[in-house]
Amino acid sequence: MNIQRISAEDTLQLRRDVLYPNESLAAVMVEGDDDGLHFGVYEGTQLVTVVSLFIKGPEAQFRKLATLPACQGRGYAKAILAHVSDICLHHGVKTLWCHARESAATFYNRLGYSKVGDYFTKNGIVFVKMQIPLAVKIMKSTIEIIPAIDIIDGKCVRLTQGDYSQQKVYNEHPLEVALEFEAIGVKRLHLVDLDGAKKGAVVNWKVLEAIAGKTSLITDFGGGIKTDKDLQIVFESGASLATIGSVAAKQPELFTSWVKQYGQEKIFLGADVKDEKIAVGGWLETTTLSVYDFLEQHIANGVQNIFCTDIAKDGLLQGPSLDLYKKILEQFQHINFVASGGVSNIADVVALQEIGCSGVIIGKAIYEGKISMAELKPFL
Repeated sequence: MNIQRISAEDTLQLRRDVLYPNESLAAVMVEGDDDGLHFGVYEGTQLVTVVSLFIKGPEAQFRKLATLPACQGRGYAKAILAHVSDICLHHGVKTLWCHARESAATFYNRLGYSKVGDYFTKNGIVFVKMQIPLAVKIMKSTIEIIPAIDIIDGKCVRLTQGDYSQQKVYNEHPLEVALEFEAIGVKRLHLVDLDGAKKGAVVNWKVLEAIAGKTSLITDFGGGIKTDKDLQIVFESGASLATIGSVAAKQPELFTSWVKQYGQEKIFLGADVKDEKIAVGGWLETTTLSVYDFLEQHIANGVQNIFCTDIAKDGLLQGPSLDLYKKILEQFQHINFVASGGVSNIADVVALQEIGCSGVIIGKAIYEGKISMAELKPFL
């Protein structure tokens, strides 16, 4: 089961086929569809459940919940309503409600919904208002949203699983992207020089310079930092933190000297992982070094700012590696730990917050519209 943000148009076929089989697709559109948040449950590649959410201040209504008949009874509707409830909580919603068909009232009762008012008939179908109060969740910690901008040839791109042959250009001007993030209240940016990672030397420092000079974003910059000179270029170009992974794995003494020279607050240790082993060189090489041994070594030398990317998840929009991150957080409880890779919707962000991550790096999910700017705002 995979819950994703989808478009209003994506919901129409299932809405029509399940709820109004004799109507046209246009007939099952509802007023304000373009302003709603729409979600779907996928089983493999098949869309099996849809729902649309409309938030208005302290109340939110969900509409057109529909599950394929062959897939009913498998918990899909319950799961997507739990997802919707989490989103409502982060928007400050106190009451969630719907106009339920009379035949579905028992289902909502089992989920804790209560009947409000009398039954009414519309287009020959009997409905009743069902609503549920949403209790405030107390999270283990706040979580910082850190959008990622990956750079190739000076352009904003995304790779899939670190594969340079699977790249997609989202904007030819990364500064424009950074300014959009800043405009909604983002404070932190993760900038990755993919050319530099491949070459083994910083390449796209001018992009960093432009973003640092024209925004107030706290920017960490990584990719190709291999020498003292590279590190100097990065800080002189305006980076608040230097993101370093390969040197920490291959030349730990040099890395430790940088931590001592610049201070742990200026270093962002990157643990890129494949099968719990550290990968280096823009993910082109997997080492035999365990991620746990890698982290233990550098935490003992004063490192506190750490992020971890599971390469197997990155760019696939299939959810983050919660089990891996839980194991890391259980073993190293006093670090600033940022999760990266696989985030596919806002529920993933909530899940990472609940296990204790201090931040989350999000890339493709934003660029592909799986997470909207509106959904990010409650976290900013």
